Amino acid sequence: MNFKALASLISILLFLNSLFLLIFVLIAYLIYPAENQYIAFCISFLIVLFSAIFLRLWGGKINPEDMSFREGFAVAGLGWIIIAFFGALPAYISGDIPSFTDAYFESMSGFTTTGASILSNIESLGHTVLLWRSFEHWLGGMGFIVLSLALLPALGIGGMELYKAEVPGPSPDKLVPRVSETARLLYIVYTLVSLTQCLLLWMGGMNLFESLCHTFGTMGTGGFSPLNQSIGSYTIRSQANTIYFEIIIIIFMFIAGTNFSLHYKAMKGDLRVYFKDPEFRFYISILFLGISTVAADLYIHKNYNSIPEIIRHSTFTVVSIMTTTGYSTENFNNWPGYSKSLLVLFMFIGGMAGSTGGGMKTLRIMAVLKESFAEIQRTIHPKKIYSVHFGTTYISRDILQSLNSFVIVYFLFYGTGLLILSAAGLDFETTASMVIACLANIGPGLGQVGPAENYAHLPDYAKWVLSYFMVLGRLELIPVIAIMLPRIWKK
Repeated sequence: MNFKALASLISILLFLNSLFLLIFVLIAYLIYPAENQYIAFCISFLIVLFSAIFLRLWGGKINPEDMSFREGFAVAGLGWIIIAFFGALPAYISGDIPSFTDAYFESMSGFTTTGASILSNIESLGHTVLLWRSFEHWLGGMGFIVLSLALLPALGIGGMELYKAEVPGPSPDKLVPRVSETARLLYIVYTLVSLTQCLLLWMGGMNLFESLCHTFGTMGTGGFSPLNQSIGSYTIRSQANTIYFEIIIIIFMFIAGTNFSLHYKAMKGDLRVYFKDPEFRFYISILFLGISTVAADLYIHKNYNSIPEIIRHSTFTVVSIMTTTGYSTENFNNWPGYSKSLLVLFMFIGGMAGSTGGGMKTLRIMAVLKESFAEIQRTIHPKKIYSVHFGTTYISRDILQSLNSFVIVYFLFYGTGLLILSAAGLDFETTASMVIACLANIGPGLGQVGPAENYAHLPDYAKWVLSYFMVLGRLELIPVIAIMLPRIWKK
């Protein structure tokens, strides 16, 4: 491990973080001066800036030969842990979140786009802290390191190690030969779609502050809302255009859960690219099946008075959970057992590879199902050759073995987390759901961490364990596991 190269690379992430904090200093001072939060953001900015300068001076210039898979994994793993630490400073210094454990949990939840919160009265916090909290989602959605690659072409040399370590999915797409250009194109698409959603919400009657917060939470598939009852607050207020807001958010949650490489190709004119992609067809099939069966379950148990209301809430909730966004319009804790079980299953699945969604990704689920079916066929017809294809693409045995290994390790970590957090003294439904809610970067679970509850009542040790599971899920296990191995730190 080249520690000086590692320090220099992390300093770049901190410089970027300090730049964003400086913007929020100006927002706090110019737009919300009466809340006096600019002091906390100014102190946070200076701490991050001086830390970045120190690391840069010690690390020196980055040379191409300094980058390998070791540095890529280390920057990805440590980078998110460090960024979450500095991201917690504004809320902690301002006193909005007086416990640093809680502030770190909230920050990690923001950057990893998990959306699990310890806040009971969200609307009591200052506007700048709430906007920063949601903006963390937007930064974490496409990835802080991918943003670095997009803004700093110098990292294009050896940048593939960073790109592979952070971009979600089993095989990150390169849209063009240069990694830095691929990152830049992805962020252009991400930004354009985000601006479109924000504009549509604002034009529909949502104020600009809430439009921005909900756009950041939607496109990052994070789910932080500046309102106590999330999107359901508009129904409680009986605000006009409530259904319009929900429809816009459903559409853009679906977009955020889709591979952004497909959006880029569609913007270039190939609108058929979506339905030519087998993973996309699988993704929408699961969503349609989930919405239909949840709606039928709610209808049978008479949870709502009308069919349109059933379709409205089942669609919003299934899309929110499947894309791992975590917004809510209803307390699905009160839904029948089948619907709740299906939502937990969707937590494991998640969005498409290359999306901002969490979970295991539909591509891996497809591969495991196809391989399982092929194994059954081989048992019945042992002399016949069966292969796994995605469309016309043949999937090699090595890739299938890697995908199967990922799923096994994922469930091993889930089981380990379940055992560790059982000591917190919570009921099984709460414990089982909160582990996958954090590992799959969803946020709300069931029981005592349901959509109408929060994580504030958990002991501190549980919050630190869940924070680790958040970054573990966001980076899809490998980089975080790698930095725990002594051999990766050796020369």
